[in-house]
Amino acid sequence: MRLSDLRPGTQKQVRKRIGRGVGSGQGVTAGKGTKGQKARGSVRPGFEGGQTPLHRRLPHYRGFNNRFKKVYAIVNLDQLDRFDTGMEIGPEMLIERGVIKKLEDGLKVLADGEITKALTVRAHKFSKAAEEKIKAAGGTAEVIQ
Repeated sequence: MRLSDLRPGTQKQVRKRIGRGVGSGQGVTAGKGTKGQKARGSVRPGFEGGQTPLHRRLPHYRGFNNRFKKVYAIVNLDQLDRFDTGMEIGPEMLIERGVIKKLEDGLKVLADGEITKALTVRAHKFSKAAEEKIKAAGGTAEVIQ
């Protein structure tokens, strides 16, 4: 085998020998520049030169966030009392009329305020007191799945 027989990629890569004298081309400062912290030793990840590091400046949170938590759009009875007697009220109508902005994981009716009209209310959940007040006013509370 001659030198002319070698193809690209057949030569063995020889690692650079750093810091082995001026004649090697990588002597004296060994490719690290002149003086300074990085020339003298390594600096751990996240080190900011003595300044309080970012991971210590940020606030520490306790506890956890439940990924499976259900958030309901809430409507109180006094908000439903503005509708006419005998109307069928559902989530779509409440969004359309601007009572709620958006339907999160469902609609829940709470018993804050009084209801005086007989309404058919369709929602995903009702508080016990709200359901009783709706029935006492002559209306019905239908649970949507």
